[in-house]
Amino acid sequence: MHIVYYYAIFTISLLCTAIYAYIWHKHFNICFTMIFTFVPLCNLGYLLVATSENLSEAFVAIKIVYSSCFLALFILLAILELCNFRLKKWMVTTLFLFSMAVFASTLTIGETGLFYKTGKFVTKNGYSTVVDKTYGPMHTVFIIMIICYFLIPLAAMVYSLLKKKDVSNKVVSLLILCEAICFFSYFAGKKFTFNFDPIPFSYVVAQVIFLIIIRKISLYNVTDTGIDSIEMSGEIGFVSFDNKLNYLGGSDIALIVFPELMKVKVDTPASKDEKAYKEVVSKIEAFIENPDNNSFTRVWGSEIYRVTINRLYNAHKCKGYQLLIRNDTKEQNYIQLINSFNESLEKEVDLKTRRIVEMHDNLILSMATVVESRDNSTGGHIRRTSDVVKILIDEIKKDNVFNLSDTFCNNLIKAAPMHDLGKIAVDDAILRKPGRFTPEEYMEMKKHAAEGGRIVHEILKNTDDYDFHILAENVAHYHHERWDGSGYPEGLIGEEIPIEARIMAIADVYDALVSKRVYKERMSFEEANKIIMDGMGKHFDKRLERYYVAARPRLEEYYTINA
Repeated sequence: MHIVYYYAIFTISLLCTAIYAYIWHKHFNICFTMIFTFVPLCNLGYLLVATSENLSEAFVAIKIVYSSCFLALFILLAILELCNFRLKKWMVTTLFLFSMAVFASTLTIGETGLFYKTGKFVTKNGYSTVVDKTYGPMHTVFIIMIICYFLIPLAAMVYSLLKKKDVSNKVVSLLILCEAICFFSYFAGKKFTFNFDPIPFSYVVAQVIFLIIIRKISLYNVTDTGIDSIEMSGEIGFVSFDNKLNYLGGSDIALIVFPELMKVKVDTPASKDEKAYKEVVSKIEAFIENPDNNSFTRVWGSEIYRVTINRLYNAHKCKGYQLLIRNDTKEQNYIQLINSFNESLEKEVDLKTRRIVEMHDNLILSMATVVESRDNSTGGHIRRTSDVVKILIDEIKKDNVFNLSDTFCNNLIKAAPMHDLGKIAVDDAILRKPGRFTPEEYMEMKKHAAEGGRIVHEILKNTDDYDFHILAENVAHYHHERWDGSGYPEGLIGEEIPIEARIMAIADVYDALVSKRVYKERMSFEEANKIIMDGMGKHFDKRLERYYVAARPRLEEYYTINA
């Protein structure tokens, strides 16, 4: 009956280990694997003791039983891990060396009195055992070790139950049950006399409890389950390389996206394969040189993948590089759709904006035309001055000493028709007078410049184009100012006059000279040129002289055609 018990316990422990091997996952803690390895080994020792035929065989079997030195250690480490207590490496190493020293002392059983001094081999009802054992000093150390290996995790479990929120109380309760059964079996077996040793049974109970715990905690490890879920989705893959860019392996989806890696042997330089180097390794090298180059796109078939390069860490140490491959097809298609929509919308907005601007410009031109129709000119002044401004601007831009932007130049050409809007406030009797003005009439006429600035300001005050607003207002307000300060309405001198008004002044005067009015005939180009040149440095900015001179042939050609 006793032999059947030990055979049954050993068989059950092997079955539990087989179940563990079946459900094993790469993310399982190594301590679990060691527990399921040592339990059958210890139970094998108990079976061999029970079936031994002499003291020598029994002592060999007992040495196997005492591999429990390591079993107790791994149970301790597993419990601390489950309670989220992280021991330093030196602590784990110290405990392992201590357990190894104790186990080494058990190997002297039958040789020295270090662990067992004496023992008597007996057989009863076909069941063998060693009785009347006299223990050596290392056995006392072993007992102390077992007690310590019980108390340390017990303290950790109690603390976890009372204080820690990141540990399952159900798991801790199962661990306490496991510890209690093992502790009771060991020390109760020493104190009370049983027909069989309860310790092998307690080991099997521990295996069953750990199988239950492992099934539970596999869902608690959010990082591991997250990675598994990501891999199973088929949307994300991983490829890893060490610091020397040796290929370490890749997930299924990664090898589909980068089939060239299938030709690369694990733990060999991926750079040896030309395609693998071009598609993968060169990207990692670029990342090493500049960490900002940490992503690229890979198109495979109809799918678009976004590949991100990260450093590969193990135990907080950088061990290489990892490629995170994510299926980005839906996002890219969505972005493409949005971009297409935005492009269409931009074109529509641009079209509407152009129409609004055209309406705005036409409105301004219409207002200027209405004003012009009240004047005593023969018409076309606003159109011609705009064209003259454009001809002057073309020359100024050739060396661009004044550093005028394209926007500024376009705005000036567009604002030119607005320069005389202030005449709308001048009385018709004065505006349409065919002869010369009296001093009083001339003073009234001069008010049109300031009034023009005010009108333009009111028209454009709500426009979004602030630069055009200011420029057009300056053209209307200051185009009658003179370089020497003798102009109106403010009497500005030199560069106090905005450059747009200085350019406008030349165009306005030149058109007035070479155009026919109701009170005068058109002046010859030579006469007009003499007046303009005499005015340089007095009426006009002397620095604009060379541009006027350069533009003169085009101006005369223009007025010949449009006379």
